[in-house]
Parts: sequence; structure tokens; C-alpha cells
Amino acid sequence: MQESTKKTIQPNKQQLLNRLKRVEGQVRGIHQMIENDRYCVDILHQISAVQSAMNKVSLALLEDHTKHCVVNAIKEQNGEGAIKELMDVMKTMTK
Repeated sequence: MQESTKKTIQPNKQQLLNRLKRVEGQVRGIHQMIENDRYCVDILHQISAVQSAMNKVSLALLEDHTKHCVVNAIKEQNGEGAIKELMDVMKTMTK
């Protein structure tokens, strides 16, 4: 995956960071569960919770990107490129 050099201001930055801190804690908990030989199904439930939390972060970022970056690109007559970029990232997310 190629990383862009573009930058933006995240309108919900603190909320995203808070969610990611929770995810970090959940992942550390999973690590500890595996170290402590916890029941596989319990670990899988926690993994599912992490995946769900990351999906929420992804959707929040996708919404912010659409409402701000894509809308601004359309206003500046650069909509085609922004929409292609958006569709490419959506295709990657749904693999």
C-alpha cells in the first residue's frame, strides 16, 4: 500500500485517538489472554470486538474524508480524482 504525502486536519481527532487507545488496550488484553492460555472462544470474542472497533474508526474516517476532502475537491473541480481515490480505498476496505 502506497502512503500519501497529503495532510489534513481531522475534525474528530480526539474522538478517533480515544477509540484507538481503547483498541490498543483491547489488543494488549488479547495478548495477555493468549499468554495466560485463556479459552480460545473468549479470545475470539475479544478479537471480534477489536475488529468491530477498528471498523468504527474506519467508517468515521471515511465519513470525515467524504464530507470534507471529497466535497472540497468537487468544489475545486477536482472531483473525479477524489471520487476515484475514495472508491479505491473503499475497495481496499471491503476485501
